Amino acid sequence: MTDIVASNRDRLLQAAVEAKTFAYVPYSKFRVGAALLTEDGEIIKGANIENASYGGTICAERTAFVKAVSEGHRKFVALAVTTDVASPIAPCGMCRQVIREFCPLDMPILLAASSYLEKEDGVRESTLEELLPFSFGPEDLERDRG
Repeated sequence: MTDIVASNRDRLLQAAVEAKTFAYVPYSKFRVGAALLTEDGEIIKGANIENASYGGTICAERTAFVKAVSEGHRKFVALAVTTDVASPIAPCGMCRQVIREFCPLDMPILLAASSYLEKEDGVRESTLEELLPFSFGPEDLERDRG
């Protein structure tokens, strides 16, 4: 874990918890909060937003990325995700691919249980590469097609 991530770890986890309070989940009742750390130390929060059509639903992680990218951020150093579940939950496949678009494979991803402060193992530290092995990314579009 880099110095910027280590020094912002608690702040990042707390931001994910705060983001979760803004989740709009009238259908699943499954709240998710995400917090994205930019390379300059700014934290961008996101919550999952459901839609009656279901297909229009957007996950917390993608909400954070859409907000960040639309505000001009393109480089990120860590992501924290939390839910109301007692054990850490990882991002869905679609979110993993969006993370892959903007982040290095070794970027830390902190997966926090709902009661992470009360448990020694309440935060699982992972990387994008662990969550999305053999991934496809922007650089793959530059490969020879011969």
